[in-house]
Amino acid sequence: MDLTLQQLRAVVAVHEAGGFTAASAVLRTAQPSLSRTVADVERLLGVRLFERTTRRLEPTPVGETVVAAARRALDGVATELRHVEHVLDGRAGTVRIATLPSLAAILLPGVVSAFRRERPGVRPEISDALADEVTARVRSGRADLAVTVVHGRVPDDLVVTPVAADRFCALVPATHPLAGRSTLRWAELDGVEFVDFDSSTSIRQHVDRALDESGCRPGRGLAARNIAAVAGLVAAGLGATAVPGLVVPLTGFAGLTAVPLTDPVVRRRIALVLPRGRQPVPAAAAFAGLLTGSARRPSLPAHARWAPPDGASGTGDGS
Repeated sequence: MDLTLQQLRAVVAVHEAGGFTAASAVLRTAQPSLSRTVADVERLLGVRLFERTTRRLEPTPVGETVVAAARRALDGVATELRHVEHVLDGRAGTVRIATLPSLAAILLPGVVSAFRRERPGVRPEISDALADEVTARVRSGRADLAVTVVHGRVPDDLVVTPVAADRFCALVPATHPLAGRSTLRWAELDGVEFVDFDSSTSIRQHVDRALDESGCRPGRGLAARNIAAVAGLVAAGLGATAVPGLVVPLTGFAGLTAVPLTDPVVRRRIALVLPRGRQPVPAAAAFAGLLTGSARRPSLPAHARWAPPDGASGTGDGS
């Protein structure tokens, strides 16, 4: 059987009001129209729903069952419509965020915490991957947005808004001769044993360009993909490395010293990435607004800074 919401509301209203006249006033409809609606329900079900007593209409035993079922159905519809309303205004739903491992660990947790306080009905889903895979997830629709490192030309199908930057530092053991320096030129790494990140990482791409620009040729005999693995190799005295500021806290277990690198000062551009031409779900738009704002963003560790709220490049050395 198929009963409309209008028919369900009519049956419940007649039961609650005890008659057609009072129920029609509640529903703001004409009494004859309401009577026909209830009669249609009775014909469809093949039973009488109401009987007249001296003073009011009372439900039959079957009518009690139908009224109870109608109430449950209407309550369920109301609940789902409220959920839809909350999704539409960004108070419910899911935000799928693709990001780099270092950003997932250091930059995003404070932002996600602030977002959850403002919108507890929204569930963020964070997936971390290397830079190429992060943007691929946005393009394919597997992520609503990305927070990642961008460099070079921005693809036409993506919208990129700068949100932060972090400066590259040399990482050395605390006992290393370079550990006491306040800054270090890239050229001073010439001939120094160096632990590289894997060539598939965005960190390696930044380091390669900086070494080429400075004309520096360190001893590059070791490489690893994982941040902890690189830090462990450096801690074992197998060489120095270079990492962006937001990676430094992830190496704390190794007891290393971070020395800001100069000539050139190299920074990662960290950006919010959205698909061009695809409207983000409201919860994702709300998260993007928090990420690109200024007042509610948490503080960042040394050698990292937020971009100004308008997405401009900003000034300063990021230390």
